[in-house]
Amino acid sequence: MITSGTTGDRAFPEVNINADLVITGGGLSGVCGAITAARQGLKVVLVQDRPVLGGNASSEVRLWILGATSHMGNNNRWAREGGLVNEILVENTFRNPESNPIIFDMILLDKVTQEPNITLLLNTAVYAVEKKDEGTIGALKAFCSQNQTTYTLTAPLFCDASGDGIVGFLAGAAFRMGAESSDEFGEKFAPSAEYGELLGHSLYFYSKDTGRPVKYIPPAFALKDITTIPRFKSFNAGDFGCKLWWIEYGGRLDTVHDTETIKWELWKIVYGVWDYIKNSGNFPEAETLTLEWVGMIPGKRESRRFEGDYMMVQQDIIEQRTHPDAVAFGGWSVDLHPADGVFSEKPGCNQWHSKGIYQIPYRSLYSRNIRNLFLGGRIISASHVAFASTRVMATAAYATQAAAMAAVICKEQGVLPAGVFHKGMVPLLQKRLQQTGQHIPGLALQDTDDLVQTAAIKASSEMVFTGFPGAAFPQPLQLSVAQLLPLPEGEIAPIVFHADAAEDTTLEVELRISSRKGSHTPDVTLEKQNIAIHPGRNCIRLPFTAALQDASYAFIIFHKNPLVQLHRTANRLTGVLSVFNTVNKAVSNYGKQTPPEDIGMEAFEFWCPQRRPEGYNIDLKYETGIRLFGAENIRNGTDRPVSAPNAWVADWADTAPQLTLRWKAPVTIGHIDLFFDADYDHPMESVLMTHPETVMPFCVRNYRIKDAAGKVLAEVKGNYQTHNRLRLPQPVHTDELVLEMEHPSADVPAAVFAVRCYK
Repeated sequence: MITSGTTGDRAFPEVNINADLVITGGGLSGVCGAITAARQGLKVVLVQDRPVLGGNASSEVRLWILGATSHMGNNNRWAREGGLVNEILVENTFRNPESNPIIFDMILLDKVTQEPNITLLLNTAVYAVEKKDEGTIGALKAFCSQNQTTYTLTAPLFCDASGDGIVGFLAGAAFRMGAESSDEFGEKFAPSAEYGELLGHSLYFYSKDTGRPVKYIPPAFALKDITTIPRFKSFNAGDFGCKLWWIEYGGRLDTVHDTETIKWELWKIVYGVWDYIKNSGNFPEAETLTLEWVGMIPGKRESRRFEGDYMMVQQDIIEQRTHPDAVAFGGWSVDLHPADGVFSEKPGCNQWHSKGIYQIPYRSLYSRNIRNLFLGGRIISASHVAFASTRVMATAAYATQAAAMAAVICKEQGVLPAGVFHKGMVPLLQKRLQQTGQHIPGLALQDTDDLVQTAAIKASSEMVFTGFPGAAFPQPLQLSVAQLLPLPEGEIAPIVFHADAAEDTTLEVELRISSRKGSHTPDVTLEKQNIAIHPGRNCIRLPFTAALQDASYAFIIFHKNPLVQLHRTANRLTGVLSVFNTVNKAVSNYGKQTPPEDIGMEAFEFWCPQRRPEGYNIDLKYETGIRLFGAENIRNGTDRPVSAPNAWVADWADTAPQLTLRWKAPVTIGHIDLFFDADYDHPMESVLMTHPETVMPFCVRNYRIKDAAGKVLAEVKGNYQTHNRLRLPQPVHTDELVLEMEHPSADVPAAVFAVRCYK
């Protein structure tokens, strides 16, 4: 029995936790940062003020995770983020293809709790910062509302991934809120006061069909007159969840301290919208619908942005400027919203895309005046305009992975965050990131620790692409389509393709490349040809006179002609795909981007894939064969297609694909890293949208590794992840490794991006 005891002063329990790194904020950024650091040996405290992980991606908000892939609606091919972001999205697609937000919560929790180096504090809010001196954080004070416990969290390093920058704010870190003028950084897209300086919050709802009539009586606080929302005619009974991202409000208020006020206004709107849908009589299809879920907290887009040693600006994104300290990338559009949100007469967003992905520098990931504070998530050092692209969750988490790896180097080398840059340790940081699957545009891994670099590599076969095997089928050319082919430098060989028609017509074919190395925007035309198509089946040999100065992707474009049926194939091949000049309104893609001349954006066409099972390859032949799929690719330091496939691909007819690594003398191997193709082009939205398969069709599922004596060192069945790290129970001393694998399917040959071996 517990009695009250004395009536004197009482206090909550106090717990002191010391760690190597304290990360505040358990959104996707904090989760990816915590796991990245923990797997490298750091003791990490992850502090989250909510009962679930995921932030805006959690079941409390239910926004899908997106980044550079942008719903497959831009020209950023093979641009899904790597490392932990990729691992989590691939895991969710495998375990949760229906995109259930509750299951996604569980997956994040499962990932974090599997790491023994992470101490997770849920329902725990940081409320104070204790400083050692003006520029150094000593400890954080946090309170858990559920166990009534106060925590003191001490560490040499801190990372603020809280969204609002609570730690940075309390510590005195330099920050900004609102928009810079166009004069400060020469940003032509800087918004006017009339447009507004802040993005607002959004709050979503879900509906469910009960199969019987359901009445709805709105609360007294619900919005009475739906016509006060200028876009009220856009509401319909079918949309729910984050498809209603444009139910936005609060950009004229303080998006930190007025959040509760903003939430109440959004509740008024949501319940008023549902009243309109249910009771206006305009939606008879809603008779059996009920309101299943309404968000309890709004999804917040913008508040504080903190200043690092470098502030990203519009030009970094649009011009794809390069940085010596690049550690991550982004690729979402520059996506600004009117501050008045749903009450604005303006469109709900103003999205302008760049021609490709852009680098994010390390100098934007730490505070310029608080010496031991990393910046994570959306608060990294960027102008308001640049933030409009870097703010999305996959990009924010990707940058936070880099900050977390920098924290590892800080501990190992005895430096503070800025010292990683100023003391010349960025190459080490880049290397450590790339070893975990973090792609950095324009940078190939140079890894002298990798034993594969000194091995002789032999493959059972190497793909020489002359064409797709098996039967083809015709499809009407309702959209302009291009076959994206990796080609070596030099002359372009003739192609052969087949087309059917019921009457005489003309087919326009075009050869294009990208003006920027590593990009996939076909903005340079090398040749155009008009081909006569006759009734029946046409077998056409198409020669080219153009030559490529460098190895790159070429677009063989077949322009729209509904009178023509172009032959397609169900075969898939790593580093080869078809793209279409089509519309994706979800990301303001209308086939072509034509911005006003005075906003600093570029005009170009969009050529995007279709989601499987659509998006079939064009059944063409390349006469001389494309020899870019060799075994040497597994150690070239780039683990995804960029200007070339960067993968070893076995021949279609190889019944037992294998790679053999042989050294002149025995080496000692403690662990092996394998990188497979889990389709970096598929965006893998985490909620609302479903996915066509749980395992990407290019991914090697079953494989085994043997030593020189034929002993099986490892065997894996049912793989679906990109990165497989195999830690051997005991280091093996051998002069040979053999990697045996199976083709993913009859339609897709086995492919491997990288094999790396370490002591």
